[in-house]
Amino acid sequence: MLKAVLFSITGEGGPKGFEEVYEAWSPLLFRIVYRMTGRREAAEEIVQEAFIKYYERRDVLPTDEGLKYWLIRVVRNLTLNHEKRKGRERRALERVFHEPAPRSEKPALEQLTDAEAQGDVQKALLQLPESLRTVLILKEYAGFAYAEIGSMMNITEGNVKVRVFRARARLAQLLKEVL
Repeated sequence: MLKAVLFSITGEGGPKGFEEVYEAWSPLLFRIVYRMTGRREAAEEIVQEAFIKYYERRDVLPTDEGLKYWLIRVVRNLTLNHEKRKGRERRALERVFHEPAPRSEKPALEQLTDAEAQGDVQKALLQLPESLRTVLILKEYAGFAYAEIGSMMNITEGNVKVRVFRARARLAQLLKEVL
């Protein structure tokens, strides 16, 4: 169904190359979004929206591996926006119907332990030097590849790997001190 909707937008067969791009990258993009959302319908909708964005900008986008990375960034951003929107909708419904937020399945003591651990990690992160903290956050929390981080920070990919290694080691040392 997703493919039919996309090709109805592009006309008979679409522009040269569109079908090849769709066939090549849609399974990967679907898997990424499905893992992020856990819902097939949301994954189909987001991948469809990503290919619409691709179709609108296909003349100015790269045709090599850069296109794959562009599509991955698009589906990641669309997924994050989708999840934020769903959270806002859920909170709005809770306010309207005065329903309390769903309670966690975890016992209170486990929730407290998790919160303390997250606080410890955050404190340890803040103790790292800025150059190490930035690459670690971009790698671990934002999910960027080493090469992407290198281009963002104007350093080599090798330097990024070294900094991430050092940041992880320093973070482990700081967390050992706390525990």
